[in-house]
Amino acid sequence: MPSVIFVKRDGSEVTIEADAGLSVMEIGRDNGIGLEGTCGGSLSCATCHVVVDEAWVEKTGAPSADEEDMLDLAFGLEDTSRLGCQIKMTDDLDGLKLRLPDDD
Repeated sequence: MPSVIFVKRDGSEVTIEADAGLSVMEIGRDNGIGLEGTCGGSLSCATCHVVVDEAWVEKTGAPSADEEDMLDLAFGLEDTSRLGCQIKMTDDLDGLKLRLPDDD
C-alpha cells in the first residue's frame, strides 16, 4: 500500500497509507489534512491545491492545460503546484511528499 507524506501549513508532517487509485485530494480530505476538494475531483475548483516536493515532480507529471487553468485561481501558487484531484496514487508514488500551500 503506497504512502503519501503531507506537510501541513504549520510544518508538521503526516504520513498516510492509502489504496492505489485514490487521488491525493481524496486521501487528504478523508484524513482531515486540510484539503477541501469542494468539486469532488471534477477539475472545477482549486481547493485541493498542493505543492509537490521537487524530488517528486517528474514522477507526478506535468499538469494538463485544464488543470493549469484551475491552478490560476489558487492561492499560494508555486512552480510545482498541482491539484490533488489530478494525482492518483500508485505504487510508484510510494513516499510522495506534498506541502499544503499558504492560504493567505
